[in-house]
Amino acid sequence: MNPWLIIPVKPFDAAKSRLAGVLPAAQRAALSAHLLARTLRTAVTAECFAQVVVVSRDPAALLLAERDAALPLLEVGADLNAAVMQACDEAAARHASAALILPTDLPYLEPADLHRLVAAFTDHVTVVIAPSHDGGTNALLLPLPAPFAFGFGDDSFHIHRTRALHAGCRVYTVYTPALRFDLDAPHDWAELATAAPFSVAALLADSPL
Repeated sequence: MNPWLIIPVKPFDAAKSRLAGVLPAAQRAALSAHLLARTLRTAVTAECFAQVVVVSRDPAALLLAERDAALPLLEVGADLNAAVMQACDEAAARHASAALILPTDLPYLEPADLHRLVAAFTDHVTVVIAPSHDGGTNALLLPLPAPFAFGFGDDSFHIHRTRALHAGCRVYTVYTPALRFDLDAPHDWAELATAAPFSVAALLADSPL
């Protein structure tokens, strides 16, 4: 069975707060909506997920999920880790055997990156982690029910790897340029604005907000 894809989304008007010095609030919200829409399109194109779930407190994010035939799940927890566990529990209750947790702030993500993650899980039947350039977790594919508690935040790659090993899981790490780069800090925005094959104005104009 293909895994489920779980996409946790902060409220658009609260997302990307670290970019406040380079983008005003309205543009940060538009950027966040664009990134969610792009992630959903990439997932649909990849055709390797049994179901896509968007878990969020933001009605606008849930509407975008419905528009792209994803399952909207109203977040009831207090933080990201609770939201991810909520979505994993929902997927497991619907008989999903595995889930990929994926943030939206991966502007270079392509279907090939998703195929590589799923293939690694299929080949190794293990926990698959893609670390970010700063030690975070940019993708986490694991069996369901979740075999360990989530630790998204600072140094989460090390935390997830350690918890997976302690739970008796094998860990396989996937490195691709697209999965290592996440749009989080001002220097990430500067790199994206310089290197991306689209203009920043066009990116923001493409936002569904």
